[in-house]
Amino acid sequence: MLRTGKRLAAALTLVGDTGKGALAVVLARHFAADYGVDITGIALVALAVFLGHVYPLFFGFKGGKGVATALGILCAIDLRLGLATLASWLVIVLFFRMVSLASIIAAVFAPFYTVWLFGTASPLLPAVLAIAALLIYRHKENIRRLLAGQESRIGAKKQDPA
Repeated sequence: MLRTGKRLAAALTLVGDTGKGALAVVLARHFAADYGVDITGIALVALAVFLGHVYPLFFGFKGGKGVATALGILCAIDLRLGLATLASWLVIVLFFRMVSLASIIAAVFAPFYTVWLFGTASPLLPAVLAIAALLIYRHKENIRRLLAGQESRIGAKKQDPA
């Protein structure tokens, strides 16, 4: 959204997408015990909200890349998990000024942070792995541009298509 030049729209989209991911998981965690749902069910809710963002039914299964939604999900699972992943994203953005690269690297690190916080036996790990893998897959065009040295950087001037 930011590339459209409409900063307010970009900010609202960021807040909405992050909030959507967080709200689903927060509600699942809040009501889980009342309905006999354990951490596996919460992990499935996290995966479902991510899939719903990336492949929305009402938009012909064409959605976003899922970065902000994933952040909301991770923060709602455990704030430390979300903040550690966000810190990874920020470090890459600050050093390389590439949002796509930062998103990909943060997705790679999220499962490691999950293991660090919850262990390899956690039912959250498969969900976080699936979210990370799908997020990376959704960046396949960005990966091609990164490998070709053509990915745009924050603050760089647009190049003429000629």
